[in-house]
Amino acid sequence: MDPAPPSPRPVTPAADSVAALLTSQIIDKVALGAQLPSEATLAARFGVSRVTVREALKILAGQGLVSLARGRRAVVRQPDGAMFGGFLRSLIKSDPRAMFDLLQVRRTLEVQAVTFACRHASRAGLAAIEAALDTMQAVARSMPQDRWDAGIDLAFDKADVRFHQALALAGGNRVLTYLFEAMETSLLEAFIASHRGLRFTRAALLASEVAHRAIFDHIRARDERAACDAMLALLDRAEANLRRTFGNP
Repeated sequence: MDPAPPSPRPVTPAADSVAALLTSQIIDKVALGAQLPSEATLAARFGVSRVTVREALKILAGQGLVSLARGRRAVVRQPDGAMFGGFLRSLIKSDPRAMFDLLQVRRTLEVQAVTFACRHASRAGLAAIEAALDTMQAVARSMPQDRWDAGIDLAFDKADVRFHQALALAGGNRVLTYLFEAMETSLLEAFIASHRGLRFTRAALLASEVAHRAIFDHIRARDERAACDAMLALLDRAEANLRRTFGNP
């Protein structure tokens, strides 16, 4: 019996091919905020129909590379971290223990953020960090003495996320700022998970704010070593809380 013929290779749709070519050109040659050529021009360039170009642009819009508006040419977008953030959320949702992977990455990113903040933070940058801390403190003080309030706990975690984002922004490194923006939702989920079931009291929240403020005080004093040590101690406590929730991964 003759051997079966090999299976045909899958054909990449034309819109996918055009999207890949456009992505390469955007990354290599097109500035942020610039308009792409018209659909007709792109169709002639790639030898495809305008419908195919339109579908390719929709693919790029879905990836966050361009923005589309009816009757206007596509515009190259400033990256906003949506794709990376979506990947992290999907990973954590499928396996909550991925929070430990995120924490390992954060050890490097947070130390870099603290280091850059010590070196480059302006008065405005320091003010933004302090504002997040003041919010954390105010929220912690609003927690009732005699009971736990889930809404207040969540508000504290959100202010905590803003603290870490403000650190990255103050350091002036655009890649770090982008990464912390992309991690926003995942960080919030990790903070919530790190004390799930613990029902933090007012005293516990205030103690957490004090630990965060110690980092800020070292940054304001431009003491890189002390600021990094304080940040790593904070992450050690976060890991211990995660292990209480999920056990050893």
